[in-house]
Amino acid sequence: MWQNPHFNDIFRCLRERNFSKAINLAVNYFLTHSSHDMETFMHIRQDYELMVDYWRKGFPDSQREALYDRLLRRLYVFMANEAIIDRIRKSSQLSELSAASDDELMNDGFQQLRSRLEDDVTSMAMLELEPEHLRKVKSEEIHSKHQQFMSRVFNTLFTSCSLRDSAVQPLKELLLSPTVDSIDQQLMVSALTISNMMTFCINKFQLLVEVSQKATVENVRQRAFVGWVLSTDSSLAKLYPEIRSTVDSLCSNEQMRRELTELQMQIVYCMQADDDSQMIKNEIMPELIKGNNAQMNRLNTMDMGENSLEDILHPDGEEESVERMEASMKKMAEMGRKGSDIYFAGFSQMKRYPFFYDISNWFVPFYPHHPLISNIWFNTKGGKFLQTVTQGGAFCDSDRYSFVLAFSQVMEHMPKQMFEIVEKGEATPMALGGEVPMEDQRQPAFIRRFYLQNLYRFFRLFPHRSEFVNPFEQQRAIFMNSPLFLLPSMTECITRVASFLVKRGMGKQALELLEKQPANGYTLAYHLLMGQLWQGQALTAGTLSDAERKEAQMKAISHYHDALLLDANHQRALIGYARALFNNHQYEEALGIFRKLYASGNSGVGVELNISVCLIQLNRVDEALKILYRLNYNDPDNDNVNRVLAWAQTLAGTYEQAEKFYGRLTSVERPHADDLLNYGYCLWFQQQVEKAIGYFQQYMKHEHTDLEKEFLHTEYDILKEKGITDIDIQLMLEAVRQ
Repeated sequence: MWQNPHFNDIFRCLRERNFSKAINLAVNYFLTHSSHDMETFMHIRQDYELMVDYWRKGFPDSQREALYDRLLRRLYVFMANEAIIDRIRKSSQLSELSAASDDELMNDGFQQLRSRLEDDVTSMAMLELEPEHLRKVKSEEIHSKHQQFMSRVFNTLFTSCSLRDSAVQPLKELLLSPTVDSIDQQLMVSALTISNMMTFCINKFQLLVEVSQKATVENVRQRAFVGWVLSTDSSLAKLYPEIRSTVDSLCSNEQMRRELTELQMQIVYCMQADDDSQMIKNEIMPELIKGNNAQMNRLNTMDMGENSLEDILHPDGEEESVERMEASMKKMAEMGRKGSDIYFAGFSQMKRYPFFYDISNWFVPFYPHHPLISNIWFNTKGGKFLQTVTQGGAFCDSDRYSFVLAFSQVMEHMPKQMFEIVEKGEATPMALGGEVPMEDQRQPAFIRRFYLQNLYRFFRLFPHRSEFVNPFEQQRAIFMNSPLFLLPSMTECITRVASFLVKRGMGKQALELLEKQPANGYTLAYHLLMGQLWQGQALTAGTLSDAERKEAQMKAISHYHDALLLDANHQRALIGYARALFNNHQYEEALGIFRKLYASGNSGVGVELNISVCLIQLNRVDEALKILYRLNYNDPDNDNVNRVLAWAQTLAGTYEQAEKFYGRLTSVERPHADDLLNYGYCLWFQQQVEKAIGYFQQYMKHEHTDLEKEFLHTEYDILKEKGITDIDIQLMLEAVRQ
């Protein structure tokens, strides 16, 4: 991606509102570099010097602060335009796009553009009046010219400099006009979005916000909504305070907060497309392939005969295979319904067609008259099948184009009987992810998801993607991390997103997000989630020092404690608090909380087991055994109960009883590591050293760890109590390491 340290330094000064340093850095830069408009730069510099001169002479000026703000903005806009030109000059891809643009579209205030787009709408409507034999030819000609023109429009907006104040209103009217095709409006919004992500322009930002609020076409509205969110630059909030005031105002609306929450989750789903694809490949596709073979047999395309050996040996095998296939399809459909990008892996290999050489085609909404697919779409052979699959499947626009372009090859490999029954209307093909009703596809969340998937494919698969700012990179993708969105009104949304991140295996990102939340957003849900996250951190083996683990554990305790201050009887808070205290070796306090849970009616085995373990840790083994014997009597096959009971018996010295339990617990194919370790202790305490060595070695093999810390720190006091000397410990360590 383009980087210029000179511009970075200048922009940093402007963000800090240090005009003097910024202008001096700019002057030094232009001593060795040319400018597209040196006259404008000199005017900015002269106006600043004039303001300074008036200040030096002591003249009062009530407008000085406003003038300083205007100078900062003028210099930013000028340097932003210089940065765009420098970026284009240094990139062969952007230079090519700039060469294919049309500056006149920007210079005339978009009047010519609007007239041209409205004329094209009229021309397309007038085709209905043409004789049928001329209609197809004229339609292809109009759509071909229109597509080429819109490609130039896209390139122009994409590579454009900052939007002039005078151009904002006419461009807004164009994007909201009911007389302009919404497909064209959506494409232009995408161009403005990517342009603004690369170099921020306040006018483009406010334009996208306006369109997202006022567009009557949902597809246009959603693209503009995604556009302003992804292009918002919080670092410029000091330079442009209206960024913050705009976001504050938007976030005060409940519907907007809900959409922002959905958008953040949808971006995460896109980011995890590779993980979802791997799961589909390993767990779902094998069953689909097996089931497909069974389905093909039913269509007699792979007829093995009535007396096939497989049918004789396994008469129900075909039905079972189909059932597994249907279950896999449902699982895949459910993933898609929740938001996973289930088609990315399949269609990522289908982006090498010449269609995708034109950058605008990555963002153009799907329409059958696109000149590069119309011949395939309107071909009578297979047309019904093609339309059924693309319209019923939950494909984003980019994937629909890919499917149409690949359709001729698909037809060649499609079983003849399947193709015929679909064309005759006797069966309906269904995409692997299941059919999604058109009514659902028109919902805002679906529209937004499809558009995000279009963007994701571009930033993952476009050959020159490295030259653009990728909104799906980890440091940018969690946009709610931005100070602009960390508002009191967003508290519930942030907590909900953090919980979602935890479920998607992004606990670190969730913790970073929650830690930035304003203090007045510390709700019960916030403290519960923070307690869970810090507890998880504290229990993470091998990644934290003892001091860091201790600090994480204390933070978990603190958050659970604060949660209970808000609701003293909240069950999840009580359980979390008790476990956090226990893990911090505060057994007496933990015992009190577990007993409170038991007294409140939470009398499950888990609570009583935790009470027992606390008693054992407090050296009150006899009390623990009373509870454990009762639990074992009620459920003699409960391994969790038997595990704790065996250890309590070991500590109590009733080794023979403990051995019976350990014998059963360790005789399974994959015994629990703690059972191997504790059985070793039980045998060692009985002086059955050789057998103890064997179980300790099994434990070390299972856990890939040494026992020195275990013997010399964790259980040292118990070993001494049982008569195990320091020499015994050293001899045992030497023996188990052999």
